[in-house]
Amino acid sequence: SYTIIDFLEKDQHFREKLHNTDMEDIKMGKLAKELDFVSHHVRTQLDELKRQEVSRLRTLIKAKQDIEGGNDMAVDHQALLKQFEYLNHMNPHTFEVEDLDRLIKSATNDLENYDKERHEEFKKYEMTKDHERREHLKTLDDEGRKKEEEHYEEMKKKHADHPKVNHPGSQNQFKEVWEEADGLDPEDFDPKTFFKLHDSNGDGFFDEQELEALFTKELEKIYDPTNEEDDMVEMEEERLRMREHVMNEVDTNKDRLVSLEEFLIATKKKEFLEPDSWETLEQNQAYTDEEMREFEEHLAQQEEDLNQKASDLQKQRDELERQQEQLNSQKVELQQVQSGEKKICIFKDVKNELYSKLLSLSVEGNAIPEPQGEYHPLPLGHQDMSQNHPGMKQDNHLQNQIPHNTQDLSQPRLQDLPPGHQAVP
Repeated sequence: SYTIIDFLEKDQHFREKLHNTDMEDIKMGKLAKELDFVSHHVRTQLDELKRQEVSRLRTLIKAKQDIEGGNDMAVDHQALLKQFEYLNHMNPHTFEVEDLDRLIKSATNDLENYDKERHEEFKKYEMTKDHERREHLKTLDDEGRKKEEEHYEEMKKKHADHPKVNHPGSQNQFKEVWEEADGLDPEDFDPKTFFKLHDSNGDGFFDEQELEALFTKELEKIYDPTNEEDDMVEMEEERLRMREHVMNEVDTNKDRLVSLEEFLIATKKKEFLEPDSWETLEQNQAYTDEEMREFEEHLAQQEEDLNQKASDLQKQRDELERQQEQLNSQKVELQQVQSGEKKICIFKDVKNELYSKLLSLSVEGNAIPEPQGEYHPLPLGHQDMSQNHPGMKQDNHLQNQIPHNTQDLSQPRLQDLPPGHQAVP
């Protein structure tokens, strides 16, 4: 079966609130309202879970009665087994009385565990509430602490100031329901008629929900949702206590259902006619001092673990930031290398383009040698004199085409000299 923790882990509203609330706010009680809301939500889910368990239990009991009664009614055991998939190790083909007894016991144990779980969750709720109140007091100055303590005592006093609560399951309690809820004369109270009036589904049994509905009038004496001093979570715990008490007194075969016969027998007992006074929840503290001490030690350990986890996460974050800085530096270096390679590629492209242009502009028949190594273009105004160099081989074809009377081009002509200069012989 599910637990409170399972429901809280699946509750998106609670997870978001808890994630966005730091430890100091939790200590100050700022999350209390959200916890109250979730507690109500969880309780609603658990109530639905219990209704499913009761429905399962009633189906089993009805099938058992049909078999024991010899009604010769066919029992759809496959349909029954479908409700108990976690028990399908039982005989899947025939459904005997012994099988049903075992399943009923299993279902009853589930419901008992459910009630125990509810009591434990309520105990934690009360201890948490008291712990947060005391932690809040530590944050106040003397005057503020005094006012808060006075207000707390005043609320306790107001909550305890209520009409007398009848003993659950007593004649006085049922007569009050008979008169106020049913509108009947208390002098005409009849147990059998009362039972049939409140057996809402008419199956001949009071289940747990039908019993708990009988205590609403008593609970309204103690709890009012509009009052600051009244806690509705405590009201549901009080309802559970009342139901458990009546079941213990009336449910003699311990099947967690009250039959008409069991009810009528109980109305003849002294406890029904002359009951003891009923001690309400505020008269019975839900936890002991030792349990509170252990609970606070557990909270302190949880806080220490959370702080350690936060510290570890911060270290991991710092390390990730350091690694990110390294990656950024490496990225910059890579970009610089890529930029340099791009420049080299551009230079090679320019060199090749220049060489192509030189080829296209060369004198027809002249061969321009293939550049060897890196190409270094001549500065403007300079000529390649390698053809006239004494040590260079001349192109015979070009020499044959030069007229013999051509002037020595190595000597400047007079008209080429700047004004005022004369040629030196």
